[in-house]
Amino acid sequence: MLDTEGRVAMISGANRGIGLALARRLHRDGYHLSLGARDAAALAEATADLGDDRVSRHIYDAEVPETQLMWVSETLERWGGIDALVNNAGVLLPFTIEAFQEDLLDIMWTVNVKAPTRMTHLCLPHLIASGTGRVVNVASMSGKRVKGGMLPGYAMTKHAVMALTHATRQSGWDDGIRALAVCPGFVATDMTDRFGVDPTTMIQPEDLVETVASIMALPNTASISELHVMCELDPVW
Repeated sequence: MLDTEGRVAMISGANRGIGLALARRLHRDGYHLSLGARDAAALAEATADLGDDRVSRHIYDAEVPETQLMWVSETLERWGGIDALVNNAGVLLPFTIEAFQEDLLDIMWTVNVKAPTRMTHLCLPHLIASGTGRVVNVASMSGKRVKGGMLPGYAMTKHAVMALTHATRQSGWDDGIRALAVCPGFVATDMTDRFGVDPTTMIQPEDLVETVASIMALPNTASISELHVMCELDPVW
């Protein structure tokens, strides 16, 4: 396993849900954390207990490329390098093919695909310099199959995240970069509140990130490219 003490990890959408749970888990492992979120006040409140010695907080807006460039620059200035990038921030805006809403698809494409691709591009030289760079893209089981007719746009973007992950893995392999696509089913976060599913039957963020953190700490010789985690029997899968 890698020595995670002092490694620098950037996590988008770190003020809640999976991003916050992973920040807490990596903090326990000794990482220096560069946390990004659109709502600075919410991020500060959610992570106040982590202190400031190994945590920096930054504005990350997936719809504003300038904030992404600034976040990377500020991370390098504060911590001197980047060992891991976690593209966690995402959005789900449901519509059907019959009631296609192009504006919603544009937002999801920008947030779920273009921003993670841009962040990977910006961080790539620094992940190469690390020698053990890690990229984690939070996808979904909707990136592996299409289930029902309400989420075609979301599934399209998450399929694209899978392509981004494997492209990153292939292009960075010889330089020590390992990429992971995390594909959970229902996770008990505010994104899944609308589905009417009992949250106690869903994957808990804290359980999901235990495995993610372990995979991030694997050496270059033990790479896992996809993590599928489900809370129910999925007949489609």
